[in-house]
Formats: sequence, C-alpha cells, structure tokens
Amino acid sequence: MTGEPVNVNEFRELARQALPKMYYDFYTGGAEDQCTLKENEEAFRRIIIQPRILRNVRCIDLSTTVLGYNISMPVMIAPTSLQKLANPEGEIATARAASACNTIMVLSTSSTYSLEEVAACCDAIRFFQLYVYKRRDISAKLVQRAENNGYKAIVLTVDSPRLGRREADVKNKLVVPLLKNLEGLLPTKFVSDEKGSGLAALASGTLDASFCWEDITWLKSITNLPILIKGVLTREDAIKALEVGVDGMIVSNHGGRQLDYSPATISVLEEVVDAVGGKVPVLVDGGIRRGTDIFKALALGAQAVLVGRAVVYGLAAKGEKGVNRVLEMLKEELELTMALSGCCSVKEISRSHVRTKHDQQLRSML
Repeated sequence: MTGEPVNVNEFRELARQALPKMYYDFYTGGAEDQCTLKENEEAFRRIIIQPRILRNVRCIDLSTTVLGYNISMPVMIAPTSLQKLANPEGEIATARAASACNTIMVLSTSSTYSLEEVAACCDAIRFFQLYVYKRRDISAKLVQRAENNGYKAIVLTVDSPRLGRREADVKNKLVVPLLKNLEGLLPTKFVSDEKGSGLAALASGTLDASFCWEDITWLKSITNLPILIKGVLTREDAIKALEVGVDGMIVSNHGGRQLDYSPATISVLEEVVDAVGGKVPVLVDGGIRRGTDIFKALALGAQAVLVGRAVVYGLAAKGEKGVNRVLEMLKEELELTMALSGCCSVKEISRSHVRTKHDQQLRSML
C-alpha cells in the first residue's frame, strides 16, 4: 500500500505487512467458522442512517461522560491482550495515545506491561479488565493493585468460562509471552502442545469456570470501584446484571473470539438498552471500523463504544502515533457523520436517526 492510510481498514493492511503471520492471525482471528467475527461488521452495514437536513451544524461537540469521567469522544479503547506482539511499546504506547486523545483505556489482565507500569507512564483515565481465576486470591490481588494504582473501574469479562476455539492459533501453535500482571502469581508462560495454542493452555489451566451471578457479591465486597460486566448479549442477562448491582454493561461477544454463531453485538444492543432502561450505562464493542458505526451504536442507545482491533492495527503499523491516528480518524469520521445527519452533539443522536432491518420489516407489514 502506498501513501498514508485514510481509514481503519488500510491500517489493517499495514499491520498485516508489519507482523509475523502468527501474531497477525492472533489479532485478526475469531472462533471456529468465524461467523460472528464477520457478522460483527456486516450487521452494521444493514443499518441505514436517516439524516436530518437544514440544521445548524457549524459547531459539533463530540464530548461525553462515562461513569462521570469526561472524555473527548464516545470512543474508548477496549481491553486487548498481548500488545507487545504488535509493537515493543505495547500497552504503554496505547495508554499514551489514550491520554493524548482524552479518552479511556481499558487495560487487559493479559497485558505485556504490568498495570503499575501502565499507570506510571501517563495520566490517561484507565479501567482494568479482570478475569476470575480458580485461585480467587489472585483475582483479589489484581483488583487491589488496580485500585491502589488509580484505575477507575473494574471491567469483568463474563463470557469466558473456557477459551473459544481459535483455529488459527491452534494451527500456529501460538506461544504466549510473559504476562506481567500475573508474574509471581501464576506460571506466566505456557507453551502450546500438539493440540492447541499456549493461550488455550493458559486459560484452561487457570480460569474459574464455576464463577456465576452469585459471585458478583464477592467481587463487590473486595473493591470500592464501580464494576462493569463485559459480555452481555441478551435481555435476560441484562436484567440479571441489574439485579446483582453492576454499575454498567458492555454488549460484547469478545470480538467473535468465543462462541461462534452468537449474535453480532450491534444486532442485540437495543434489546439490552431497553432492558436496562437507563439505570446504568450500556457500552458496546465489536466490528466498529467507521465513524458511521459509532453513530449507529449511539443512535441505538450506547453511551460509548470500545474499539480493540482498530487500535492494535494502528499500534502494529506505527506505534503510539498509529494508535493516536486511528482514534483521531474515528473521531473525524464521527464528527462528519454527525454534521451530515444534523446533530450538533452526541445527545442529539436519537433512535430516529437510524433504520434497522427490523424497522424495515415492520414497515413492510403496514
């Protein structure tokens, strides 16, 4: 590819050129047939934007708040593991870009820099993503460390009692690098065997498959931080999450990397938003590659979106500057979409600005 990238997909091509095949496959791959992975993007394409004309859009305000924290745009950085595979500065570069763009970074438990190192590198607003391990004391120590180092919320991943079958990682026999957050707590390097990847070996040996709704009470008892759960895809689970007292939800299918043929996140976002009824913020990730995607998610009720792969593509291609450019690119695209749709602020983006496949079916029945 010649010239500077002008969209996220072009950053993906630069990442492909920069990374060894094993690492590129790790970041881009999904579970099994990768149906959910593909559908995450395709589902956005079936949503039509309905613009309003002759509005004064001279000044566009993209700012918003999440859990009371002011950010420059409704775009956050999703927890993405093993970022040193993309660039030697890994999560440090990503955190600095988040700070420069005045948005929130969610740091993965499976980061290749420790949560302390990331906290010390800049003043970005940071949340900490948590897995619950068979040894609960390890998870408790991680939560305590996050709280002590200025992280503002815990993002509990709830869709991974086991790791999804990521066949590219199996074929490549992915080797997991040092996981700094687990140093001294667990064996931090698992080597793949003939049956699969090192990441799968790590997950099967450590994650607590018995963790359930009742255990949210335990997590709330060990921290004063707000807790968001990441992995909600149904109305029923959204209602249950409210009952156990979470502070927010992320509609997520783990980027299509867990259960294949689970729904695209944008296709169930409105169901979850309706069930929550404004009681807690609802965020969404999965398949977001354009400012128009962000606009559609906001119109369907998301308070903000999270982007993961797009950030990694920027990181692999151009390090911190690449992450910064990806975030600015999405911000610029969203601003343009808002202007062309007649919206001066994110608060003005409403359900009437989009038409879904379901809306079209209802109209055809009238």
